[in-house]
Amino acid sequence: MAEGGRGARRRGGGRGGQGAELMVPEADFRSYYGRAILKPPVWKHDVAIYLFTGGLAASSSMLAAAGDLTHRPELRRAGRASAMAALLASTFFLVKDLGRPKRFLYMLRVAKPTSPMSVGTWILTAYGGAAGLAAVSEAARATVVGSRLGVLDRPLVGVGRPAGLAAAAVAPALATYTAVLLADTAVPSWHEAYRQLPFLFAGSALASGAGVGLIAAGPDDLGPVRRLAVTGAAMELAGARSVRHRLGLLSEPYLTGRAGRLLQAGEMLTVTGITGALLGGHSRVLRRLAGACLLAASLATRFGIFEGGVESTKDPKYVVVPQRERMAARAAQEAERGHRTETVTPSDEAGTSSPTTG
Repeated sequence: MAEGGRGARRRGGGRGGQGAELMVPEADFRSYYGRAILKPPVWKHDVAIYLFTGGLAASSSMLAAAGDLTHRPELRRAGRASAMAALLASTFFLVKDLGRPKRFLYMLRVAKPTSPMSVGTWILTAYGGAAGLAAVSEAARATVVGSRLGVLDRPLVGVGRPAGLAAAAVAPALATYTAVLLADTAVPSWHEAYRQLPFLFAGSALASGAGVGLIAAGPDDLGPVRRLAVTGAAMELAGARSVRHRLGLLSEPYLTGRAGRLLQAGEMLTVTGITGALLGGHSRVLRRLAGACLLAASLATRFGIFEGGVESTKDPKYVVVPQRERMAARAAQEAERGHRTETVTPSDEAGTSSPTTG
């Protein structure tokens, strides 16, 4: 709330209050008894890591599917292995945040399309089954000696492609549902960025998958990996810039403090990674460094978004000022509609003849 003491007003003399002067200091936004208007999110940094590993798992499955369909076994193996590792990490950090594994199972008892948390639970479950089956298939393929398949190997190897394609189909939802989850909260800088966060998270996920590809791919597989890196990096840079400069006052938490430093580092790492991916040529060392930069950039971006949202709950102005702006905008719209309703057109002034009198 804005506070101003009586001493802030000074009135001049004169009859009828002539010469009165009113001086009011700038509004000082405070809450009652010095408490914040919003409580900071109870989520810890485990959730920020979960945001990263979820995106990495999704993009790795897409990379594996592309490698499988274009007969690039190195990309397929790297993508499936990375997807499985990221899936296990995501499950660990999610369960750690929930406190007990049973709570995840409890969320599967219902399906609420209007709840991002409920939808995300089912997305993760569907993705996990497909990605896990694809990883098992890849492990079975690796144990095959020569070209001879055993009785148990044939079904496991054969199911790899359908499972991998299913995981890749669910991957876009897995990469972006966490953005919807953040935007659905009352945290000011998350809620206001509901248009930008899905785009940013999708680009960040693609860039991290490209990082895995750059680390694992051979010289003959660089074409699709570079295209994935360029697409992801462009989306990530555009999304981060939009969040930092197009939310008005609510962009401020993303420009200052720890969040600002993390997002700036993410942008620099993304530019470095994409430069190395395009100019690294056949140097395996440069490709791996570029891939590591893209992975680090994605991680820094997720932590920056997380930190910026938490920071926006600590200062009442991030709640009060946007609310007042929205109220003023609605009042202006209602006044405009009222003005249009009260305006009398020439045809209304002339009137119309009665149907009975002509």
